[in-house]
Amino acid sequence: MKIFLVFLFFLPSCSFINGPEGYFPDKKNEFLKDKIEEDIALPSSLSEPSTENHYPVTDLEPIEESLEVPKPRQIFASSGNSSVQLRRLGELMWIYIETLPSTSWPISKNYWETSVYDVTKADPNLGEIIIDFDQNNNLLMKVEHGIKEASTELFLYQVNKKNQTIESNPEFIQAEMEKIVEYFAESVSTFSGTSLAAQNLNEMKKASIFTEDGKTVIALDLTYDRAWSSVNKALNEANIVTNDKDRSRGIFYVSYAKEEESRFFGLFGRNNKDNALSNEQIAFGEESQFEISISEENNKTFVRAVSKSGNIEESEQLLSKINESLS
Repeated sequence: MKIFLVFLFFLPSCSFINGPEGYFPDKKNEFLKDKIEEDIALPSSLSEPSTENHYPVTDLEPIEESLEVPKPRQIFASSGNSSVQLRRLGELMWIYIETLPSTSWPISKNYWETSVYDVTKADPNLGEIIIDFDQNNNLLMKVEHGIKEASTELFLYQVNKKNQTIESNPEFIQAEMEKIVEYFAESVSTFSGTSLAAQNLNEMKKASIFTEDGKTVIALDLTYDRAWSSVNKALNEANIVTNDKDRSRGIFYVSYAKEEESRFFGLFGRNNKDNALSNEQIAFGEESQFEISISEENNKTFVRAVSKSGNIEESEQLLSKINESLS
């Protein structure tokens, strides 16, 4: 009987303990009473912190019936504008972006997730996004590491749903990729975050260097046609003068005559103010001639440089400059 009376005594006291006026009131809705305070005034001797408020509170405004879905808000500091280009070689088209694939992945994913299409699969390990385009076709976007260090290449394919074959529709693909280029151009300079799930893509580089019989060789994970085009572009970018080329044999002929001093420094993209230093670092003979060869082996292409005089150091210098200019 005493136990029952004690129970009756404590039963009404629950509100006394947990009620609004009790010792331990429920505070789950207290945040509704919060107000936005003024920013902290820092002394003149201190600078503003470089961090950013990831969850800013904004004044509530009436919501319109039809709103355009905004681009993802930037929550990481940007290191500067990156180059975004649409490139084409025959029917092969790709988007070149000067940023890591782990940064391009979330932007690519957001592009499709905010579109009118449904994303049926997004695999950051493979860098593949599958989009349900229409009744007969899917779109497949592939995010890959580019040839150049810290670069991305985006590919877009139209895939038949029934037999999973890639449809040839270059006009449509180009139109769609132009929209992606515009989106990236607007987003990449203000969205430089990185996806931890897509970090694996950063290691899947298309260009690597190894030594063969004491000589440096550039290995490219590219078809022969694209490797030839890439090396040709690198020679132009590096201001290396090509005297002749034989595409059927995969050879570029490059030469330098010592008396043409301005051409010498143009060969390796040097400025006149660097002439004295360059003369010490690159000691060419009276007339340096080179053969740059491209060969295809085991689904890869290899770039080698040979000096006609047999000077290995000269050919290594030339190959190094080509490697820097590949993109």
